[in-house]
Amino acid sequence: MTGMPLNEMAMTTASLPQLTTGRLLSSWHLDVPALLLVLLLGTLYGWGVWRLRRRGERWPLARTVTFALLGLGTLVVATMSALAVYDHALFWPAAVQNVLLDLIAPLGLALGDPLHLAVRALPEHASGRVRRAMTGRVVRLLTFPLVSTALVLATELTVYFTPYFATALRLGWLHELMYLHLLLAGTLFVVPVLTHEGALPAWCTHPVRAALVFVDGIIDAVPGIVVMTHGTLIAGAWYLHHAPPWDPDVHHDQQLGGGAMISIAELVALPFLLAILVQWARTERAQTVALDRRLETELVPAAPAPGQTADEDRVRPWWETEDNEVAQRIRRQHG
Repeated sequence: MTGMPLNEMAMTTASLPQLTTGRLLSSWHLDVPALLLVLLLGTLYGWGVWRLRRRGERWPLARTVTFALLGLGTLVVATMSALAVYDHALFWPAAVQNVLLDLIAPLGLALGDPLHLAVRALPEHASGRVRRAMTGRVVRLLTFPLVSTALVLATELTVYFTPYFATALRLGWLHELMYLHLLLAGTLFVVPVLTHEGALPAWCTHPVRAALVFVDGIIDAVPGIVVMTHGTLIAGAWYLHHAPPWDPDVHHDQQLGGGAMISIAELVALPFLLAILVQWARTERAQTVALDRRLETELVPAAPAPGQTADEDRVRPWWETEDNEVAQRIRRQHG
């Protein structure tokens, strides 16, 4: 479908053809604000990768592909595919749209590690500003795990159980603002958890992050459960008036939407958790390599003084003289 104002599109919902698998894949419409956002994010990310390559530095191709396909691609699908074409006629496409924007798109963007790319690509003074912004009080408050999780949950519940969603169906500018609201709410939780730039407190180690992601996966299912079991129709006046003749059961439509929200929320929790575990393994491996290098350096014996044997004048490694957890573990290993 070609682009049209959302109010005009709402008035034509009754004339929409029945949503089939073929139309689900082939129906599209142009959303100019969403397209501009995608182009802006893609251009900034591509510029950062180009800057690194120009200096002879490498940036993982997998991160770029994930950012483009899973991150920006999800934004395009959520705002311009058949989900956007039919979201004014059926509730379940709108529900899938929203969960894509606040769960999957932020995950794709975060896996591209844009903050780390910005720090490496920008000049030193600009990258310092990025670091300071990420460690500022406001950002630390908004990205604090309990706060960001509560914001995601509150956003979903506010969208569906206040006049927010019903009003957004009538007002195009508010609909676009809702898209951005959902995306930002999800980003506040996902990006700091997966970033390398120290946005989270020091106690948020990888085991803690894995636990937070597990809990978040459970919490993310709450809106879908509430929507699926809610006795009152969400934006009922709108959907009862605009229900297409080929799918008049608005109650069943809402149950489908709630079920889709639950399914997607639980499915996205697995790759999110796997990403944390992979980061954890890489961090442990890097720390082990660094420790091995330190051990190799400190095990080099000093030259024996005249009249002394090498064993008598050997430099004692730090783990034999220090009394901390790491030293104790190494002593047990060397038993």
